[in-house]
Amino acid sequence: MQNMIPTDNLILDMDGVLWRGEQPMPGLPDFFATLRRLNIGFVLATNNATKVASQYTEKLGRMGVTVPTEAILTSAEATAEHLQEQYAPGTTAYVIGESGLRTTMRQKGFELLEADDFVGAGARTELVVVGFTRHVCYPQLASAAHLINNGARFVGTNPDVTFPAEAGFMPGAGSILAFLRAATGQEPTVIGKPERAIFMEALERLDSTPENTAMVGDRLETDIIGAQAAGLHTILLLSGVTRRAHLDTSDVQPDLVLDNIQALTRYLNHRHESTALVAGERTDGNR
Repeated sequence: MQNMIPTDNLILDMDGVLWRGEQPMPGLPDFFATLRRLNIGFVLATNNATKVASQYTEKLGRMGVTVPTEAILTSAEATAEHLQEQYAPGTTAYVIGESGLRTTMRQKGFELLEADDFVGAGARTELVVVGFTRHVCYPQLASAAHLINNGARFVGTNPDVTFPAEAGFMPGAGSILAFLRAATGQEPTVIGKPERAIFMEALERLDSTPENTAMVGDRLETDIIGAQAAGLHTILLLSGVTRRAHLDTSDVQPDLVLDNIQALTRYLNHRHESTALVAGERTDGNR
């Protein structure tokens, strides 16, 4: 057993940790039952900006797990909330993304610039916000590049170049950002993991501190490095993007490496039993 780390609260990635595409990871219901039995707080934090929180609760429900919407934090929510703090209601934004990002931006008071094709040479907006979408097309990319080149702030929900699916690794939001970066020469402001904003929002929802919280993820370059920069403990699961061979050549080393959530469930049970045993020994010693 590797050295134990604090697990009073967990920030859980989703894709590659809890499921792969529409396929739940083995042991998913038992994992959440264990969290509740051991009174471990949790927030599910994903760089995926395609859905709103209620869509994730529905997905988890189909997998046999009940999770409240307030325990789900998407990069769409983190992005919209971060920008809401900086811009007045009614600020215009051009959004490349699916319904989760578009809906969330509207809910936070932004006015979306809509266009069926290229926005037009005279179009201007204050923000271009880019997330993952399976329906991106050249007119959208051209519109975003045009607006960025004419003064719009370039914002990305997350930098994930790929994401795990049943068929393998597919292009992610980071691939779309790379296209626009090449077309404009501008670097985006990224809100999701590994940036600090999404971790701070998760800690606020947990009412916790970095000292008693661990990040559980499958990506060294987002989940682990971002959590370490935010002062959190880190648990890498090898059920998603990262393989053991990657660890041998990486400067980023998590506090704990496990195969999957079934291994994490065993770890949490063992840690709880060990903690209870130590507490019992201390009680006996004080008699």
